[in-house]
Amino acid sequence: MAERKYDRLLGIDTVGLREWRARDTEYNRYEATPYRALDRLFQSYRFHPRDRVVDFGCGRGRVAFAIHNRFHVPITGIEAHDKTFAEALRNKPRYRERAHHISAPIRFEFGLAERYEVRPEENRFYFFNPFSKHIFKQVVSNILHSVERNLRPVDIILYYPVPEYKRYLKKRTSFKIVNKIKVPGATDRHDKFLVYRLKPKEHNPKASTPIS
Repeated sequence: MAERKYDRLLGIDTVGLREWRARDTEYNRYEATPYRALDRLFQSYRFHPRDRVVDFGCGRGRVAFAIHNRFHVPITGIEAHDKTFAEALRNKPRYRERAHHISAPIRFEFGLAERYEVRPEENRFYFFNPFSKHIFKQVVSNILHSVERNLRPVDIILYYPVPEYKRYLKKRTSFKIVNKIKVPGATDRHDKFLVYRLKPKEHNPKASTPIS
């Protein structure tokens, strides 16, 4: 299986699903971005040494490890499920044995995404539908407030984008689509990446107010 093969190369274990026990949670189940999709993303989108990446709903850390390994950039994964977070932490030392030559830090934080305080240097944000549209709006609002305090261009990367996320970014923020990356061989039209970019001069604070 390709997923397990790639995991072994990185020294990690990220295969499988996990549902939340509570049915009324606004957080979605754990499901890692397929490696074939990440390979396609990395062919079309580059992370640079100055970038600082955040993966919201990082799960067991697949995207964080893959980006860190390929581009050698600092990355933070945010996870709210205690067992899944513990698995990400177990993966880290095994990965570090394989990637000891990469000096860039990789870290995981346990907590709710909407309560994460975006750091002034963070400028790349990854989402694979980790939570409801209401939480997504709160997280994006936090990103925008950070941009207001510390002006910088920022990118949001959506994998398998849902209409609610796209609609909010289009109608209520100044983010613009700069790239659409289709996954080769995909039969589902949603199996793609959308990259949104915000430049400080284009940001309208009034447009970023969350809506219910």
